[in-house]
This record gives sequence, structure tokens and C-alpha cells, in this order.
Amino acid sequence: MSQENTNPRHVAIILDGNGRWAKKRGLSRSEGHRAGGEALDRLLDDALEIGIPFISLYAFSTENWKRPRAEIQAIWKLMREFFTDRLQRCIEKGIRVHASGDLSRLPAANRKLILHVIEKTAKNKALTANFCVNYGSMDEISHAATEIVRERLSLAKKGKKADAAVSAKEIEKHLYTHPIPPVDLLVRPGGESRLSNFLLWQCAYAELYFTDVLWPDFGRRDLQAALKWFRSRPRKFGGLLAKED
Repeated sequence: MSQENTNPRHVAIILDGNGRWAKKRGLSRSEGHRAGGEALDRLLDDALEIGIPFISLYAFSTENWKRPRAEIQAIWKLMREFFTDRLQRCIEKGIRVHASGDLSRLPAANRKLILHVIEKTAKNKALTANFCVNYGSMDEISHAATEIVRERLSLAKKGKKADAAVSAKEIEKHLYTHPIPPVDLLVRPGGESRLSNFLLWQCAYAELYFTDVLWPDFGRRDLQAALKWFRSRPRKFGGLLAKED
């Protein structure tokens, strides 16, 4: 099975390099995160113009809690500013906000605001922006398995039987990202070449694009370079291309 060389339906981006960007300029890490938020704003506009329907953004991982308390607090503050300032623009531009991750650990103000934005943008269809907050892929898969066990225990209490085997579709329905489709292209700015526990299930057949450009400097030209590279890739999904048959 192959796919025509078109733009990806779902692009996932690891927002990496804010701290290093700031350090190179003698700025604080929080100023680097602010610059990263401005880069994200530009990215959403570019994705809308290009016609990419789904974007997933690694905003805060389950491992990021290890960072200094002051930096974490600055991230939450910037996140509140980001969603507050851009809610009306998201509504006007047709951007639907989705959140993936365990939101229960977030500060109450952030959690309430994110849920509010999700509700207000629920009917938008131009672009789905999936913000991965307090997200880790292994945590996500563990959460999905736990939910499936709970459902089956509930069925058992009612005297009903469930299938012995757990299907891939059943797991996918319990992932934080549901019903967003699988990732076609994963982009990691910042010079690192690893997935860092990000969308491991969803990236099973994703093309992986790594660049040394730090996230705050990542712009339309860099996105276009990633898309051009993606279109050059032969996507087989375990099969063969027609000319290889």
C-alpha cells in the first residue's frame, strides 16, 4: 500500500529549543518560552493557509515536572496568556482546540481555561490544534489500558461478557488523542533526534523529520522544507510500492 505525495493530514511537532534559544541571547528561559509561543502562533496561521487539518503540539511533558519550580510556574502563566489572548482568534479562524494528557495535575486556573477553550471551539473545523499538556505516551497507553479494564469489570458485574482479546481499535478509542487520526509527519526542531515519549502509538508509521533550527526560530520556510521532504518520502505502510510489485 502506498500514498500519493501530498501534504500530511496530521503533523506533530516537538516544541524543543526554547531554553537554548534564550541562553544564546542572554535571556531568561521564560523569555525563550514566550518566543516559542509566538512561533506557535505563526505556525497555526501557516497550517491554516497551507491546509493542514491536524496539528499536535508537545507543550508540556510528564517529565517536564523535573524542571525548576520557577520555570514551570512561568510556563503555566504563559499558557494562560496564550489561550486567553487567542481564544477569539481561534473562533474567528475556525481553529478547534483539543487537549491530550492528564489535565488533573495542572493548576486549577489552567485546567479550567483549557476546558473552556475546548468547549468554545468545539464546532470549528478548519484546523484541529491538539495541545499535549502533562502528556507522556507511555502514561497515555497505560491510561487507555486501565480504562479498558474498568469497562470490562463493569460489564462483568452486569453479567455481560467482553471479548478476550483487546483490539488496536479499542485501545485507540481510549487514547487522549481520540478521534484525531494517526500522525503522518513528526517534526522535531532543536537538534535532537529522539521521540521523547511523544505520540508513540500514533507515530507508528509517521515520517520523522529532525532539524537543528531552535523552535522560536522555526518559521514558514522551515515548515515548507519539512513538507517538501515529506512529499519526497515513499510511504509503504509495510507493503510495496506499485513499481516494486
